[in-house]
Amino acid sequence: MAAKLHELRPRPGDSEKITINLGYVDLGHIDLLVQDGFYANRTDFIRTAIRNQVERHAEAARQSVARKSLDLGLRHYSREDLEAARAAGQPLHIRVLGLASIAADVSPELARAAIGSLSVLGSLQASAAVKAALADRIR
Repeated sequence: MAAKLHELRPRPGDSEKITINLGYVDLGHIDLLVQDGFYANRTDFIRTAIRNQVERHAEAARQSVARKSLDLGLRHYSREDLEAARAAGQPLHIRVLGLASIAADVSPELARAAIGSLSVLGSLQASAAVKAALADRIR
């Protein structure tokens, strides 16, 4: 019944786009550092800055992950996983930091029957119908 857990390493296509607004002076500083060869481009600078901040707070994050009982990395739930949870009468309480994915062949009815709660810090990949069926259970 337990889904497989995998560590994630960012690869092209394995990421999610975000949009940020920056002041002109901050953007100019980034462009200057790129121009002087410290970073390949703006994205390289921003990714590096984010990784540095995450590392700076790594111990606090580790404690929070443990306290909140989060699965770290990629967590995939197949139709078989959800059918087993439903058959056992044990709804899943999914808590993931990273990427949680629910198989494309999972029906909204099965998702509602098998998933008691869903909390994802990162990204949830599931069909629009499954997301809609779980809307009241997503935290």
